[in-house]
Amino acid sequence: MAGAVFWLAGTRNRKVQTKPRVSGKILKRPQKLRRSVYLLPSAFTVGNIFAGFFAVTATLNGRYGSAAIAIGIAVVLDFTDGYVARLANVTTDFGSQLDSLADVISFGIAPALLIYTWGLPGLGKFASFSAFFFLMCGATRLARFNIQLKDLKHFAGLPIPAAAGFVAATVHLFGTPPEGQIFTIGFAGVTYLLSFLMISTVRYPSLKRVNLGRGKSHLNVLLLALLVAGVIWYSQPVLMALAGVYLCTGLASRAHQFVKFHLRPAEFSTEELKID
Repeated sequence: MAGAVFWLAGTRNRKVQTKPRVSGKILKRPQKLRRSVYLLPSAFTVGNIFAGFFAVTATLNGRYGSAAIAIGIAVVLDFTDGYVARLANVTTDFGSQLDSLADVISFGIAPALLIYTWGLPGLGKFASFSAFFFLMCGATRLARFNIQLKDLKHFAGLPIPAAAGFVAATVHLFGTPPEGQIFTIGFAGVTYLLSFLMISTVRYPSLKRVNLGRGKSHLNVLLLALLVAGVIWYSQPVLMALAGVYLCTGLASRAHQFVKFHLRPAEFSTEELKID
């Protein structure tokens, strides 16, 4: 009987002694996993920087199509790093600052070089100023975004990835710039339109609200598959259409606001007169 009591006491002591070691092993794995999760969004941001650097070097070597594709890849990586950070709940100030610096390279310098060399060749100082103005407005847009309260529904002004994506989609669509002053004047007008929209207060929808939850998983997968198939088989028109539609959403929203606040009061006043 005494031996059984001592045996039970020994087993209890062994359990108490082994608990810290087991719990220690269990605690180490989440810590390592947490660190890797913190590094995952930054890895996408580094890929964004590399894509922007590749776009710059490709533009300097006259490979404009490759530069446009690199900017498009940077747009995808920029969306992915933010989505992964929000999904894993690992948003940090360091990641935000690194993302902004990456955006200046990929969506500021790279498209500005395309504007100067591909869209406005041979125009000298006007081309230089147009490219610089695009870059300056893009940097201003990023600085304003960093100090403003984050709105998950709308952006104030055209996001710089969308502006750079429109330039890249145009280069990808035409390949070689058409000859003639009509295209040059039109491209210059688009450049200044994109620049002013970036520093404006026109509201653009935020893709941060894209819901990939379980309730609409089948529909989301279907739409994503159709989009990927369209980009693979008809990349030039599909990408140009996507960039153009997003650009027009903000203009349509501003037109709707103008009609709502300037024309409807007149309608209300006429209705009141009829009632009187």
